[in-house]
This record gives sequence, C-alpha cells and structure tokens, in this order.
Amino acid sequence: MRKLLLQMQMSLDGYVADKDGGMDWMVWSYGNDWTWNTTLRTYHTDLMASIDCILLSRKMAVQGFTAHWAALALRPDNPQSHFAENLTKAHKVVFTKTLARSEWENTTLAKGNFVDEILALKQVSGKNIIAFGGAGFASSLIKAGLVDEFHLIVNPVILGAGLSPFKEIRGSLGLHLIESIPYDHDIVVLKYLKKEYGL
Repeated sequence: MRKLLLQMQMSLDGYVADKDGGMDWMVWSYGNDWTWNTTLRTYHTDLMASIDCILLSRKMAVQGFTAHWAALALRPDNPQSHFAENLTKAHKVVFTKTLARSEWENTTLAKGNFVDEILALKQVSGKNIIAFGGAGFASSLIKAGLVDEFHLIVNPVILGAGLSPFKEIRGSLGLHLIESIPYDHDIVVLKYLKKEYGL
C-alpha cells in the first residue's frame, strides 16, 4: 500500500502561518527566483520524483499553486523547472465541493468523503502520495490518521501564535524519527514515520 507523505514549512513552535495567515517569516519561499541552496533543491526534486500523486486543498489549488508550477514547468531556463515538471506529470487530486473543473493537466476533482477517497488512492499501485495544503487541510488529514510520513521544514523562528496543522489532534500521535537534515540559514528538515509501522 502506498504511503501518504505530508510536507509543510513551519515555525519552531509548530505553526505554518502567523495569526494573520502571513508566511513572510519563512526563510525560503517558492518565488520565481529559487534562492534555496543546491542541497535543499536536490532534496525537494528527489522527493517529488519519489511520488506520482499529489493531494491539494481547493484553496491552495486556486490561490496560485496550480498556475505558478504549471508556468514554471514550461521554462527550462529556470532552476525550478525540473521540480515543476514532476508536479505537472503527477496525478493531482483537488478536494473540493465547489470547483467544476481544473485547468491543470492530470488533475482530478474529488468531491466525495475525503477519507474514503484517500484510502482508495493508497490502494492504487504506484509511487507514494504527497499532500500540500494549508493548516486546515493538513489538520484534517492528520486527525483522520491518513498521514504516514511527515516531512517538516522547520524555520528558525518562534511565532507564539498562529495556524497549526496539529490543532485537531485528540490524544498523542507517536512518531519515529527517520532523518534530521540541517541546511543553510538554520533550517532543519525533520522526517518522521508513524510508529505503527513497527519501528
């Protein structure tokens, strides 16, 4: 069965946006000028090559994610183009109750129960699945026990308050550290696996 990976940038105290929804505190962003160092670029490009299905919230899909990466996939002169090509080639599933269609190729709109939809996707043969989304979407995935592996890009900042993907968890969620990778500018990528995998 395929695993569902969740990747998110966050503050040291576990927020993915400040209390006003701002994210300008993040050291690295997906701007047109990819200022990330070579090692971090390689990590992201390799991660995208290891999956063939992407889960997106409606909000993320319509607020620029789709248009941004679809455009960059057509620009081989840009260092992000290979990363963007992997996004474009992957099967994308947008969870929505309101969208009628998507402009991005290889995209399916999922309008049923998201738990049932994702469990069915996990049974399909292929590479792993990755989820991108805001705090609300991520929180729903975590609460439902659907996330198998966490890739947390921890920024060297404490916000004190903000939007958390862990706010709906009741009880504890045991994790096993797979890898901890430090990068420039005091960034750390932490990879965790749910402990139910026998570790």
